[in-house]
Amino acid sequence: MKEISLHGSRILIGEAVANIHKYLPSSHVVIITDGNVRKCYSELCNVFPTIEIETGEQHKTLNTISYIASELVHLEADRQTFILGIGGGIVCDVVGFAASIFMRGLPFGFVSTSLLSQVDASVGGKNGVNYKGYKNMLGVFAQPQFVICDPQSMATLPQKEFAAGFAEIVKAAMLASASLFGYIENNVEKALQKDPQTLEHLVYEAVKIKADIVAVDEREQGERRKLNLGHTFAHAIEKNTPLTHGEAVSVGLCKAAQLAVMLGLMSAKEQKRVENILQRLTLPTAVDIPNSALCDAMRKDKKKSGTNIHVVLPITIGHCEVREIAIAALNYLMSVDKTVVIL
Repeated sequence: MKEISLHGSRILIGEAVANIHKYLPSSHVVIITDGNVRKCYSELCNVFPTIEIETGEQHKTLNTISYIASELVHLEADRQTFILGIGGGIVCDVVGFAASIFMRGLPFGFVSTSLLSQVDASVGGKNGVNYKGYKNMLGVFAQPQFVICDPQSMATLPQKEFAAGFAEIVKAAMLASASLFGYIENNVEKALQKDPQTLEHLVYEAVKIKADIVAVDEREQGERRKLNLGHTFAHAIEKNTPLTHGEAVSVGLCKAAQLAVMLGLMSAKEQKRVENILQRLTLPTAVDIPNSALCDAMRKDKKKSGTNIHVVLPITIGHCEVREIAIAALNYLMSVDKTVVIL
């Protein structure tokens, strides 16, 4: 087991869920999870009061927060109550937000059960819900007391959902580690087969990259913007397609690399490496969507600044830069090459 500390949060990589009781600081614990995950953790849910929420991005809303608040009132939760979220990215986002605003803030922690949530949603202190279809428009910065990342928790994940998590690991490698990118290229088969040692290494390295960035910029005033690599496009893609977050990030990474090549910032050879590794990880690298729909969604993105938007562009594998680009110019650039994959 490896541990990373981040602003008072303990990220426990390789820790078994069976050891959860070592980390629970209060006897008054309330679990929040979804129906699918609850079936896998029924023994734990039978020990503590459990609030069950609906699955799916369409339920990551204020209505769900209201339901959780109502249930917490019913359970007579107070400021000594500890909230334990068990689930993937949606559960972590929702639970962190609900805990942070109920009674002006209750302590909380996560058992992160998907690859995507272990390397992204459960780490870094961002919690929130969608609003009118726009990603994470309402939320807070608040750190969980701990995050348990148990590789065994991914054993029952459907392969498609599991593979989606690799997009965030590739993103981390593109941001800050050419060596991690090379490791992924050399261990694709082991990773897809859920080899525990390979997964623990990938999760640790990706989380370490994210934690190092968040440590110097918790509230995204500068350096943390780099963690949005691929996400400017991904959130717009999610708004307009049925792709999951991880799948949309994969396409977004490819689009960011294409844009970097068009601007003369990245070599075509490295762009091809990005596309190849994502394809080998069984992730999509293209989607058919009009530029106008993408740009309309970007105008309402929280990364927008007036008529401009912050876009993270890869320079080489392992190094990226944040550029502020006019949305109108971005729309034009995306339309220059008539063979561009997102049309």
